[in-house]
Amino acid sequence: MDKLTLISWTLFLAADLLAIISLILPDWIVSDVGGETRLGLLRSCVAIYGRNTYCFPPRLQTEWTLTLISIIGGCVCVTTTVILFIVSNWNHSVISSARWFGFAAMVQFCLAAVIFPMGFTVESIGGQPYQLPSSHQVGISYIFFVLSLWITVISELFAGKVCMPHL
Repeated sequence: MDKLTLISWTLFLAADLLAIISLILPDWIVSDVGGETRLGLLRSCVAIYGRNTYCFPPRLQTEWTLTLISIIGGCVCVTTTVILFIVSNWNHSVISSARWFGFAAMVQFCLAAVIFPMGFTVESIGGQPYQLPSSHQVGISYIFFVLSLWITVISELFAGKVCMPHL
């Protein structure tokens, strides 16, 4: 595996792990008004005035369901890219396919990043599309997801260099 392929593979792997962690943690939107509220795509948690934290699967509105589907699709594409980069040690022709799967992951993540803020209208937040009220803020899960998106873009740039014809 040459240097650019190794860099691209490492970055894609990091992006995949960050995206998966962002899905697991319930900290997409957080608030500490009236207790601690942590809203996530797979689970949400509430602790009212110092009581024990209660976690439950959220009832996602359409926007956040589409976001979840896009992120899962992006994770599948990134995982496929990582696997194809490993396979490229024995079959160099799969690098082009890896690049296209990486591009598809980037598109999926960008789509999720655009759709997610439309869901700020959910009843427990009470905001407007793309306008989070001052009582709520984005949490670490959303930051991990955006970081994953940026790393995927950078990884795709490195993958593009790998697939360029050598003159």
